[in-house]
Amino acid sequence: MARNYFIAGNWKMHKTRAEAASLSLELVAALKNGKHKYLVAPSFTSLETVFAVIKGSNIILGAQNCAAEEQGAHTGEVSVLQLKDVGVQTIILGHSERRHIYKEDDELINRKVRLALKHGFDVILCVGELLEEREAGKAEAVCKRQTVEGLKDVGAADISRITIAYEPVWAIGTGKTATPEDADAIHAYIRKVISELYGADAAGKIIIQYGGSVKPDNVAALMAKENIDGALVGGAALKAETFVPIAKF
Repeated sequence: MARNYFIAGNWKMHKTRAEAASLSLELVAALKNGKHKYLVAPSFTSLETVFAVIKGSNIILGAQNCAAEEQGAHTGEVSVLQLKDVGVQTIILGHSERRHIYKEDDELINRKVRLALKHGFDVILCVGELLEEREAGKAEAVCKRQTVEGLKDVGAADISRITIAYEPVWAIGTGKTATPEDADAIHAYIRKVISELYGADAAGKIIIQYGGSVKPDNVAALMAKENIDGALVGGAALKAETFVPIAKF
């Protein structure tokens, strides 16, 4: 089944507003004739600035996280209502850094997924195993648990608004990349899990991105695989000269 490639840049905790605006301007110009789907996810402080630059272009504004509650006494959190207000369309949830550094569990991530969907957002749900889990032969079990639990109570009508990002935690920012074969095997397995949950048609249509040290020199080999439908790019998304070749592979 033909699926459109979806290339997303996660800027993490980088860039002032001026730097974010500058990169956004470069990307709008460089990607205007690009044939894939594109997204950038700046820090909360730069969302409004970046939206002003990319509005009307073919680049979607993403957020890196959201609170699990709509609003209220949650010091230091950012709500879906606030994200919608500044032009965000897609929210990245369950990123490995949120899971492992900030200790977000499957249940919390699922609450965020359902809240984001309720408010009309698309979601990129991140899943992936630690090195010790892979070495213990548990990569598939971890990815299945995170996918099943992350999508709990998400109805069939909403699955089309979900993208899965497979990020082997041992490959993020380490320079190690899963081989295209390793990555494709997990992507195929996640697709099988989606088929069990939502049927073969939904599984055929769902976009599954790969994240973990994606670079201009390895993107083509990864994207050539049958079950890899895009990339969630970290470090290489911070400069136009490395993100643009990935986005236009």
